[in-house]
Amino acid sequence: MIAKSGKSQLSAQDLALLGAGKVGYIRKMNSEDVTARFPEAPQLDPGLELWALFGADGTPILLTDNRSSTFYRAAEDELKTVSLH
Repeated sequence: MIAKSGKSQLSAQDLALLGAGKVGYIRKMNSEDVTARFPEAPQLDPGLELWALFGADGTPILLTDNRSSTFYRAAEDELKTVSLH
């Protein structure tokens, strides 16, 4: 979408779509975050540190207790990764 000023304005969804299939992000989570974000996930012990790989649009790809696994999976899917803190 082009604003009157002539500058492009992209929504968060537009930005996510730009990276679809190309960019993934890795996020450290604890088990309480998983339960809140993914209500359908099985019950997890409290206090677990986990790592999640998401597509650019926020689609979950992998949840693991091993950070390295997220990078391996991203490489398999040919995704460039970024980390969120």
